[in-house]
Amino acid sequence: MFDILFCIRDDHDIRFVGLAAAICLLSTITAVLMIRQGRSASARARLGWAVAGGFATGFGIWSTHFVAMLGYDPGIIVGYEIARTAGSLLVVLATTIAAMLIATRGQGARALATASVLAGSGFAVMHYVGMAALEMPALIRWNMGYLALSVALAIVPLYPALALARRRTTLASGLSAALIMTGAIVGLHFSGMTAIDLVPSRIEGSRALLSPTTMSILITLASACLLALCLSGLVIARRTRAAIRASEMQFGALIKGISDCAIYMLDAEGRVANWNAGAQRLKGYRPEEIVGKPLASFYLPEERAEGVPERALVTARETGKFSGEGWRVRKDGTRFWAQVTIERFCDESGKLLGFAKITRDITRLKEDQDHIAEARRHRDAALDHMHQGLCLFDAKGRLVLANRRFAEMWGLGDGQCPPGTGALDVLRTALAARTGEATAESQLARIWARLEDSLRDPSLPPFVLELDEDLIVAMSSRSMADGGWVTTIEDITARRRSEEQIVHMALHDGLTGLPNRTSFNQWLDGELAQAAVQRGQVAVIAIDLDRFKEINDTHGHAAGDRVLQQIGTGLAEVLERGEIAARVGGDEFAVAKHYDEPAELEGFVARISGALSPGEGEAASVGASFGIATYPGDAQGRESLLNNADLAMYRAKASPGETICYYQAGMDEDARHRRQIANELRHALARDEFRLLYQPQRSLRTHQISGYEALLRWKHPRLGHISPMEFIPIAEQTGEILRIGEWVLRAACREAASWTSQDKVAVNLSPVQLLQPDLPEMVTSILLETGLAPRRLELEITETALITEKARALHSLRRIKALGVSVAMDDFGTGYSSLDTLHSFPFDKIKIDKSFLLQSGESPQAQAIIRAVLALGRSLGIPVLAEGVETLDQLKLLVDEGCDEAQGYLFGRPSPMQAEPAEQAALRA
Repeated sequence: MFDILFCIRDDHDIRFVGLAAAICLLSTITAVLMIRQGRSASARARLGWAVAGGFATGFGIWSTHFVAMLGYDPGIIVGYEIARTAGSLLVVLATTIAAMLIATRGQGARALATASVLAGSGFAVMHYVGMAALEMPALIRWNMGYLALSVALAIVPLYPALALARRRTTLASGLSAALIMTGAIVGLHFSGMTAIDLVPSRIEGSRALLSPTTMSILITLASACLLALCLSGLVIARRTRAAIRASEMQFGALIKGISDCAIYMLDAEGRVANWNAGAQRLKGYRPEEIVGKPLASFYLPEERAEGVPERALVTARETGKFSGEGWRVRKDGTRFWAQVTIERFCDESGKLLGFAKITRDITRLKEDQDHIAEARRHRDAALDHMHQGLCLFDAKGRLVLANRRFAEMWGLGDGQCPPGTGALDVLRTALAARTGEATAESQLARIWARLEDSLRDPSLPPFVLELDEDLIVAMSSRSMADGGWVTTIEDITARRRSEEQIVHMALHDGLTGLPNRTSFNQWLDGELAQAAVQRGQVAVIAIDLDRFKEINDTHGHAAGDRVLQQIGTGLAEVLERGEIAARVGGDEFAVAKHYDEPAELEGFVARISGALSPGEGEAASVGASFGIATYPGDAQGRESLLNNADLAMYRAKASPGETICYYQAGMDEDARHRRQIANELRHALARDEFRLLYQPQRSLRTHQISGYEALLRWKHPRLGHISPMEFIPIAEQTGEILRIGEWVLRAACREAASWTSQDKVAVNLSPVQLLQPDLPEMVTSILLETGLAPRRLELEITETALITEKARALHSLRRIKALGVSVAMDDFGTGYSSLDTLHSFPFDKIKIDKSFLLQSGESPQAQAIIRAVLALGRSLGIPVLAEGVETLDQLKLLVDEGCDEAQGYLFGRPSPMQAEPAEQAALRA
């Protein structure tokens, strides 16, 4: 900073410095004026103002530089090289004109930044090219720090200066912008001069030079002329604008004097350009509040959303004029009905300048029109929009008027029943138009008599006339004081259909369309009564769908509904006379037949069974169980007949491979026992009636115990020990197996976690458990809760558990196996024994069912199956465990064939782990 001050004080004549600053200030003031003039001018005039301003400003800045150079006196300047001096002028003129064009035409901060960089860079290039034009007996060495500072001072301050020049219109902002520009140029010059370090040297050659004196005279004269021309142009422009403004003021005074309507101008973009007194009175805005706002400000929000204002402007722009009516909004939010005219106006070349808009408040006229229209609508509503047909007759029985509904109801064309037509002729014409033929006179007389009855006695109900399936009408007549009467005709077809539909819905299932339980019971009561008189027979078949719940759980209830609809359709299609099919519950159906011979019943059962055979798609996995009971052989009344059919159906459901079962007398006791077991199962866990026994599994290679299988036992306080073969199927049917299975898994894992050995514990999984989507999460939770290592848990499943939902079951098993839990295939050889199942999942163990070992001593086939399974296990690399080993011969067979593990009474009976520690220790030894 001090170096710059010392440079000004010691190396410059202060008078020239002051002169240069004055020229620079005049030049920057000119630049500000030109920018503002160009911003407010038309696009064509804007170019001229930008070029003139850039030329004057650039020349002024160039003059500033060389005037300041004339004041620079190192004592050795000889002159200025003409070519470089002229080149510096051209550079500053070009860049300043370009910057002025961007500043007057561009928008936003990017345009300001571009203009600032362009102008500042031009000033810097002009300065240093001018310095290079100096001819003196010395060489110039540059201080790069001050050189960089000079360039920054030339560019950075120009951004706020141009912003003030463009965005403000006050004198203070304009003067501030000029002073900032002057400071930037002065800073550029003197920081650049401070960067000079002169090294004495001789001048080589001789070139054409301008002396400092000549240079100063030329610069001063040229700058003064240019500034005078620019100021003259500004004065002329301002006078012209003043004249135009005066003319506009006169026109504005005329417009503002009109107060009964709003007249104002819009610019080419549809913004309000001026405002008259009528507009202020009509819309409530003062000029300073509304000028510059878009036309859409006066429209309703929904019209703005639909683009109504924009369409009006487009119409005016394209056709020259827009006229319309609609609601408009005042400043206070109130609305008025406006008549609007928008006309475009253009300059001499046809270029759009804006729009003239006239708005009149015609709310009162609109209200009058609306009142008239409303009265007309009220009249029409009384006649044409009532749901009844209406005919008004005078005292002589002639038609006065008929509403539209009357003509629509009877299919009458225009002019078929004109006013003046007699009442009986109206009735005759209407009936003929509806039926397509002439109505018998006797029927006309009967209808006319009923209408006369209603005239004499208003308390009588309307006369109902059923013409066809599509038209049922209720007709009534009421007399008037002048002797005439009004006849009304109501179409009650839909009401009758609704009543019939309600009755149908009360007796039918809404999903399948089959009769419901109520309808089925009514039919059955009638057939039993008829059979008792005629000594006939009635068969009832109770049907329950198998695996239907899995459809809902897997595919959703919509899929279940589709399956039920398919079954309902199938049953309805095979029914014959004297037969009925009904949906009596969620997935329960019932069919019944009146028959005389057993062969008829057999054919009926075959047809129903065929209708419910497995279908395709979602219904492919659904089966059905049938229970059949007959009257009078199996029951004497409806309730007992239905109950016995249900018992037979449950027997079929509980019998593997059996789908049709006929009622037998002993089923009552079996059903009661099963219901008792099911009821006691619900309380067994809470009463702590379950316990676990453990049967050891021994390795046939090491002769050591390899693990234990947990076996569930139930001791009921009254019924005693109940076999798992009895209560497990019931638990699976009732769903209790889920709670019981979770208890077994948790208890077995807790017990195994307390063992000192690291033996595995094997737990059986029910097929019902395997299909639960949260099974892997439950296993994980129990392992974390009990602290048992996953590798010590083995889950056993049967192949039948995979048949129904194989993909879903295998997905759960893979997630469980990923925890580190082993999965064994139990009872292999008794089910499907599908190799595809072993291929689909990497089982950790195969268990041969004990039935094969029990038969191995006397059945070569059983031995062959054992050898085949063991060979299969070896080829697949899966260990095989044989169940039910009771004799040494059986053990020898397994050892000879290379079986891996075995369990059975030969190694130990199931027992509590802590009850007989000596026995368990002996087994381990």
